[in-house]
Amino acid sequence: MAGPSGRASIVPGSNAARTHLPPTPKKPSMNIRKVAVLMPDSREAAQLIELDQTIDLDAIIQEITEKWHLEDPKSFALRFNEANQKMYITEKNRKDIRDGQVLNLTPSAHLTAKLIKAALSGEQLSDKTEALRKLTFLSSDITFAEEFVRLDGHKFLIENITSGKFKGDPLTNTLQSFVLIMDHNIVSWEMLEPEFIKRVADCVNITANADTTCLQFALDILKSVVLNCSSRQYVIEQTVTPVNVTPHLESKSADVQKNAIALINALFMKADDVKRKKIAETLQTQRMRNNILSNVIRGQNVGAGMAHELYVLQTLLLNLNEERMRKSVDIHDHAILREIDELRRIAFDVEGDPNINTVRKTQNSAQDYKKMGFENINNPIEDFVAAPPGVLSLDVMLYFARNHGESYMKVIVENSTRQDDHDCPFVQASKMLTKILCEILKIGEAPSEDGETYYSMFFTHDKPFEEFFCICIQLLNKTWREMKATSDDFQKVLDVVREQIIRILDQLPTSLETFRTKINSLTYAQINKLWENERLLREGQGAQLKPIIELREKIKPEIMDLIKQQRIKYLMGGSRFAKYNKGGRIRDKFWYWKLAPNQKALLYGECDENLTPQLEELPNKLLISDIQKVLTGKDCPHANSKTSKTKLPAMNVAFSFKCEQDVEPFCFMAASENEYDMWTDGVNCLIGSEMTSTQVTKDLETLLSMEIKMRMLDTEGVTIPAEAPPIPPPPANYNFAYLNL
Repeated sequence: MAGPSGRASIVPGSNAARTHLPPTPKKPSMNIRKVAVLMPDSREAAQLIELDQTIDLDAIIQEITEKWHLEDPKSFALRFNEANQKMYITEKNRKDIRDGQVLNLTPSAHLTAKLIKAALSGEQLSDKTEALRKLTFLSSDITFAEEFVRLDGHKFLIENITSGKFKGDPLTNTLQSFVLIMDHNIVSWEMLEPEFIKRVADCVNITANADTTCLQFALDILKSVVLNCSSRQYVIEQTVTPVNVTPHLESKSADVQKNAIALINALFMKADDVKRKKIAETLQTQRMRNNILSNVIRGQNVGAGMAHELYVLQTLLLNLNEERMRKSVDIHDHAILREIDELRRIAFDVEGDPNINTVRKTQNSAQDYKKMGFENINNPIEDFVAAPPGVLSLDVMLYFARNHGESYMKVIVENSTRQDDHDCPFVQASKMLTKILCEILKIGEAPSEDGETYYSMFFTHDKPFEEFFCICIQLLNKTWREMKATSDDFQKVLDVVREQIIRILDQLPTSLETFRTKINSLTYAQINKLWENERLLREGQGAQLKPIIELREKIKPEIMDLIKQQRIKYLMGGSRFAKYNKGGRIRDKFWYWKLAPNQKALLYGECDENLTPQLEELPNKLLISDIQKVLTGKDCPHANSKTSKTKLPAMNVAFSFKCEQDVEPFCFMAASENEYDMWTDGVNCLIGSEMTSTQVTKDLETLLSMEIKMRMLDTEGVTIPAEAPPIPPPPANYNFAYLNL
């Protein structure tokens, strides 16, 4: 039967009504995972199950054990069976199960921990060895570790280590298991007794034929004790020193080297000020520095872990300067006064020998201090009151004078012979440079947890910061000279020097001499060029972003209107032209053209060469509506004149107004390209034609770029996406709109 519209209709009770349509396939549930379950060391075939994430794991395990006719489901658990994932599956990590995975049904974590502890307590050596192997494998799993600790298994490990029962591989496995269990932060490090710590320390202090894996974990335990067990700090200090740890830097194992540096860092961080300085003295000896350079930095590819430890060590060593950086001088300190006077004597009284103490009598000390760049020449100690950089700036200047006397005197003399406004004040520059170096190297800041940037050049000298300053202060003087700077440019010079230092540090120079060579080759001119290229690159990249392109198109009409207004304003100002007709130049004749205030006509009239007539003095008028077209270049009639007896100027500034056919065209020769562009663009704008000059394109690009930059000021530091973010879907309902009514 056909319905009114001609389509088939189904009448109740008919055969058509009883026709069954194919069922709509159900969408797979988001909570179902199709996995296989195996039981290791069993001949049972794998079970292919649909694991419902909404059902308790206990119920799933019970169903699996029932199919295999296993008793006591609570003694079983599921575990991942991936190469990099063997953990027990719990309610917390079950979300990581993926379709197609193979899972293992194994004894539960509690039962496994109980069996391992029992085997370790037994008499059979083979059972203990196998139990330790399993323990090492499972201890990284927090589910197993919690069960093992609940059974006091960790105490059993501590007792076995303290008693010295285990040697060789059993000891190594025990130490490794202990480290892995403690990494879960289930129990406190404070529970460890001095005897345990001493026994672990024995593993570190034995350098001959030491097992590398055993040594690796012994170092790791001692580091953790130092960092997390303040009540046992004294035990570590009595049993382990950096001197004992240093030989392990020669190990072939990168993990041993890394843990050795980590232990030294821990001892360094937790020591008091006196002990910290003693540790620093040990670390900065030539033997220790050579050990780090030869065996750690240059001896292998430095991994991320080792890079972090070297970064921490470098930070701790450089932070030894923090105390002096934050210390303000006592203006009555006679030792400081003597050091300041020594700076003066080395600069002016000695021919290259800083050890001679002969004071020159003919020179006023205040004049010397002025040449050196002190602000307070009558009481120069007051220059070091501000902290930072505090006394540290005086320390590095004195180091420069004492150890690089010739270079020091050269800097002082060079600046003292310049004109007053062109001299670089050495003392003020040194103070600001010291502050900049402290900021760049982050002196005074604790090491970050993810820092990995270290500079091997700082491990090549026992006074790395001081030598670093000596190079940079000479750079500052060189840059000042290159910039031909005056006292008003002081901050600008400092900004350039900061940039030079940062850019060369980014190249990770391997030695201080390499740093010196590279930074001296990076001139002020090159820095300027790099800045310009980077600016153009940023602007170029930004201009290609879709939001920027759309913004440019949106504001382009506004900018074009602005350019048109500027051209019209120029025409209203008027211009004087040499008089031409289609036959060429009319000798000694000039006329003045100007746009009327109502912008409907061009007013013109003859004038003298040096006079600018007023609006009322221009008797003639050319209506804008009478101009049909603006001709330029060779299209102009006076450019093609064969009757002209004088050579015409360049045709690139020739233009004319074409009017009705019976009206002679008005011909012009602009005095400059700018005048040509203004008039041709202005008249084209008035008659409704397109402005075609090259200056329009330049002005448009300049103004667009400036406007974009102005509008983007508030987005400084914000990354603009290439595409607009997607619009979120509408809400299911709008009931929330009435909540506040």
